[in-house]
Amino acid sequence: MAVRLKDLADQVIVLTGASSGIGLATAREAAERGARLVLVARNAEALEDLASEIGSHGGKAVAVPADVAKQADLERVARIAVERFGGFDTWINGAAVTTYGTVEEVPIADQRRLLDVNYWGVVHGSLIAARHLRQRGGAVINIGSILSHRALMLQGPYSASKHAVKAFTEALRMELEQVGAPISVTLIKPSAIDTPYVEHARNYLDSPGVALPPPIYDPHVVARAILHACEHPRRDLVVGFGGWALAMMGRIFPRLTDYGMEATMAPMQKSDDPGRRERRDNLYAPREDGAEHSSLPVSSRKTSFFLEAQMHPVATFAAIAGLGLAAAWLLRRRPEDRHETLQRRQRAAGIMGDGQEWTAADAAQLGRWSSGERRLSPAGM
Repeated sequence: MAVRLKDLADQVIVLTGASSGIGLATAREAAERGARLVLVARNAEALEDLASEIGSHGGKAVAVPADVAKQADLERVARIAVERFGGFDTWINGAAVTTYGTVEEVPIADQRRLLDVNYWGVVHGSLIAARHLRQRGGAVINIGSILSHRALMLQGPYSASKHAVKAFTEALRMELEQVGAPISVTLIKPSAIDTPYVEHARNYLDSPGVALPPPIYDPHVVARAILHACEHPRRDLVVGFGGWALAMMGRIFPRLTDYGMEATMAPMQKSDDPGRRERRDNLYAPREDGAEHSSLPVSSRKTSFFLEAQMHPVATFAAIAGLGLAAAWLLRRRPEDRHETLQRRQRAAGIMGDGQEWTAADAAQLGRWSSGERRLSPAGM
């Protein structure tokens, strides 16, 4: 069955992780474009503030505090979406937590909690959404990471959770397609993004704060990818060429990439700036939310041409083809005038040696030759 997605202005969207970072940027942009929103996160106060902000600008949003690690909480989110808006058209699984430290340093309890949120939260949300959308049609959008392809040392549990999200999303997509369910399943894979992620992390490193390796992108770039997937069925979208290049290096030269990351990634992920104390460590309980960006002095990229190319492949192909044709035209062989042609042919025939003067007699002789009065060849000279 063909998957047909509504325009954003006609959609009801359930969005987990809506209280900060990528989720917050996505909620604001979706509301500006007319979508009705069911906002989900643990921080009730931050959600209510966001719902009020959206309402003050003429939008519609309902705040539903919930912990995505608890299936019962997300079942309640779905019920409220039906009661308030008659259902939903897109479900976005964006909630996540993280730790910094070696896999030996991070306690097993913390690793389990991280998987409960990052993996099981996606599983719970996706299955609830798929059940609702089987008859209605719509989209399930899971926020993975470029670390779905390449693990990053000192973020091992987080990398493992995103590998698991990728595998689950691919399996769900194939199973829904096999039975003809009208549901688009998209995996968004951001590179490093400037959000409160680093301030919210539980830190086991020997540094006051943690950091993301560059290049770093603005959360609104990811929001653009997510909202594109709300309206256009896409298998996956990668945000940021830098992360994609690292993952590709890991695929082609795995051991060389290991060595390079071992030499560079530890210092890149440490910081002397811990950020806002009120935001630190939200692994088990919410901390200060309501910000799209971190408070750290980070320079982030506001665009990604690599993402644009994925979202508009036909236009990108046409542009590349046009550039190729233009280059071919500029490099084309230009026609010689008659004098140059005759001169070149005479040299080839042996009439003129290199460095000889071009005389009137030579020209007359070449003229007779070119007009057919006499055929010259190197053997006949």
